[in-house]
Amino acid sequence: MIWQIYPISRFPDFHNVWDDLIAKVIPVPFLESGFLQPLLDEFASGNEILAISGTGTNIQAATILCRARLGIWQTFQPSQLPLGPWIAQPGCDLIALTQSLIKALPGFALGVGITQIDPNLVTRPPATVGTNTLDYIDTAWVDVEGDFDTYWNARGKNLRTNVRKQRTKLETDGVAATLECIVQPEQIAAAMSDYGILENAGWKAEGRTAIHPDNAQGRFYRKMLETFCAEGRGRIYRYRFDDKTVAMDLCVQAGDTIVILKTAYDETYKSLSPSTLQRYEQFKQIFEARNLRRIEFYGKILEWHTRWTHNARTLYHANIFRWQVLAQIHQWRTKPKQDQSMVSASLS
Repeated sequence: MIWQIYPISRFPDFHNVWDDLIAKVIPVPFLESGFLQPLLDEFASGNEILAISGTGTNIQAATILCRARLGIWQTFQPSQLPLGPWIAQPGCDLIALTQSLIKALPGFALGVGITQIDPNLVTRPPATVGTNTLDYIDTAWVDVEGDFDTYWNARGKNLRTNVRKQRTKLETDGVAATLECIVQPEQIAAAMSDYGILENAGWKAEGRTAIHPDNAQGRFYRKMLETFCAEGRGRIYRYRFDDKTVAMDLCVQAGDTIVILKTAYDETYKSLSPSTLQRYEQFKQIFEARNLRRIEFYGKILEWHTRWTHNARTLYHANIFRWQVLAQIHQWRTKPKQDQSMVSASLS
């Protein structure tokens, strides 16, 4: 397992290599170069590295890393990226690959942390000498199977009743509710401006995490979605009450999978559940189109996710160390204090 290490400035030279590898795994649009490059442009420090295992047409694995602290590296993980940028051929041994990577990294590396791993991409390794894994979050998805009516009738009574009541209220009040799916690259800038207005009017504006056309978030999402839309794989769903935008979703697609990256709604219409009504129309369109088989959320499961699906899996972190003692120290430091005190007592 020979690793080649490059400065992150070389990543554009390896877009095809990277995308060929991810195509051999499973459809994950946000791990493609079209997502990662604008993300690096806006959020990388410039000190990150690109590591590739293999040569020519025999590429086994690839990752983007940054220094976490002295001797420790971890995957590049800005908040906009649902999973850590680690990809490997199916069947590759995560521990063996990472142990060989540790020996190839600049300086004298002691360990590598791979963050936010999807077990659908990389099987979670068993606890072994020199390796720790930690639960990250549970995430949900919807299987697009059969017709929409069957799917909808299988949802809980509360969700179905709420949607029916809100739709009836809008009709009674003479409000036209419409869903638009924006897929043209030249329409992305205006749509992102609308999305920014929704976020900046809500709670995210207080934490300064809202999208704005002139901030790094806004520039990233605009450039990334323009790239995906140019390939026919980007979507912005916009839901309106008459001419008023009340909810939006930012989505990207790969193969038969669509990922809902971000959601925003107008909080002044909270009593009318605009995001729920948008999701109803959105899912109905997706089921009726019959060209997708999976809807992924890739965020922490919240109560509202469970109304739309019962599917869940656990994403995880993996920490692989050069020596066993480092793994033991790390495990000790991450143990709950109560567990530590019990261990101390048993050793005294």
